[in-house]
Amino acid sequence: MLDRSVEILAAVGREPRSLAELVAVTGLPRATAHRLAVALESHRLVGRDGTGRFVLGSAIGELAAAVPDPLVVAAGPILTWLRDECGESAQLYRRDGAERVCVAAAERASGLRTTVPVGSRLPLTAGSGAQVICAWAEPDSLVDVLPAVAFTNRTLGEVRRRGWAQSVGQREVGVASVSAPVRGPDRRLLAAVSVSGPVDRLGRNPGPRFAPAVQSAAARLEAALRA
Repeated sequence: MLDRSVEILAAVGREPRSLAELVAVTGLPRATAHRLAVALESHRLVGRDGTGRFVLGSAIGELAAAVPDPLVVAAGPILTWLRDECGESAQLYRRDGAERVCVAAAERASGLRTTVPVGSRLPLTAGSGAQVICAWAEPDSLVDVLPAVAFTNRTLGEVRRRGWAQSVGQREVGVASVSAPVRGPDRRLLAAVSVSGPVDRLGRNPGPRFAPAVQSAAARLEAALRA
């Protein structure tokens, strides 16, 4: 019965499902699928959306929040170092579908700053963080993203070659940023680490100035995760 419950959770985790869709995806008898989904709903592991379809419940998020994320835990002091080294706000972005989510940040203490609160969802279509994520993503996973991006395939090739990306007014007027990839032991992309601030401070070509520190932060984060 546990295996069947996990099938239900996996099915609704991919996308909202009606009871008929649950039956089709899991191959379970209708009565069994309904009984298990309702049982999971009673424990808030499954919920319903506005149309009555089954979705992951609030308890899933609560359980996930209770488990420390090694990437986020390791990023805290490293983003603080990056912020102090550059004098600008630092962020860590992780991909979620066609968006990037700020999962950790260290804000500049005073003066004009570009605040990106943790939990902010930004598009993959603009900004240096988006360039980094797209540059190291599997091409097939970007089919719905690339037609709308504000950068070119040539730009992504340059990002891969030099190991960092820069953006000036690409996502938001007056804002510049520099980002570098954070990769796991298998060299797959885990996240993008960034510094951002007003163009007036970072300049129109911020990469050469800030990339060494951003890349150093990425390397430190990769080393911390290996440890």
